[in-house]
Amino acid sequence: MHLTDFDYHLPDELIAQHPAAERTGSRLLHLDGITGLFSDRRFRDLPDLLSPGDVLVFNDTRVIKARLHGRKETGGRVEALVERVLAGGTRALVHARASKSPLPGTRILFADNVVATMVGRVDDLFELDFGASVYPILQRIGEVPLPPYIEHGADADDETRYQTVYARNPGSVAAPTAGLHFDAAMLDDLRDRGIASAYVTLHVGAGTFRPVRDDDISKHVMHSEWYQVPAETVDAVRVAKARGGRVVAVGTTSMRTLEAASRGGALTAEEGETQIFITPGYRFQSVDRLITNFHLPKSTLLMLVSAFAGTRNIQRAYAHAVAARYRFFSYGDAMLIERGALAES
Repeated sequence: MHLTDFDYHLPDELIAQHPAAERTGSRLLHLDGITGLFSDRRFRDLPDLLSPGDVLVFNDTRVIKARLHGRKETGGRVEALVERVLAGGTRALVHARASKSPLPGTRILFADNVVATMVGRVDDLFELDFGASVYPILQRIGEVPLPPYIEHGADADDETRYQTVYARNPGSVAAPTAGLHFDAAMLDDLRDRGIASAYVTLHVGAGTFRPVRDDDISKHVMHSEWYQVPAETVDAVRVAKARGGRVVAVGTTSMRTLEAASRGGALTAEEGETQIFITPGYRFQSVDRLITNFHLPKSTLLMLVSAFAGTRNIQRAYAHAVAARYRFFSYGDAMLIERGALAES
């Protein structure tokens, strides 16, 4: 397929710049991938659309304050976006923006007397040695790394709302945004209705915003991300399927994690790196339903939902969402998608 098959027109004013007043207050477009039918709901209706015995699988990654502003000793400004904290905890791979790329040995001065030394390159990333544990430094002087299409600087509200209520494992530079719609009261309601919750971890990298540049999408190479599927989640999925329940991935990151760990046909407990790229024609192994936000034109995530629901179904649903003035992207509204037939993908 071609990149142009995943394009659509989105007016700028539909890109949500702030979250809804309440987490569960967003809209929800319910799409059946088999029939192609869709309906307009509210996110707070979600428990009524699920059944006892279903299991929701959440990504429990925690967004780190990954954006740093500093300067070289020579005075040149540097903006660093931490992609990943390396084993040992004192070094990190970062995207760096500067008038001239820092060379090995360059010292970068940040706030609070934090100094990092550039020690080398890994592809297009810079390896910085902070000489101390990186996570506390980021928590102290870093900024929430809002996506590039959000036009305001991160503030105190973003520190709370660009984070899921169940986040616990730090490591992401972008939120698993489908999970932003859940609050503690809804999680309690789901549990009381007999709908199970399980967790995976995938640390989302800045590469999630990397554009697809070749019109032949088969030539695109995904960035690598670390993931973990615990044994408890494998058991929860197995129990749900044995009882006739459905596996509901909360977000594309949960979807990619579950499918990466199902390469042999059944979900297994594992951890590692994944570059899984899901496009139309992919045969899903574990996931029956998907909760997700609306995605950027020509993005790998739009390709993923097209694979799940059928390209034509997604095109019609997105056209409806634009016409009905849904709010798009990270702080926007949501979809609940029922998996479509492979022939429709």
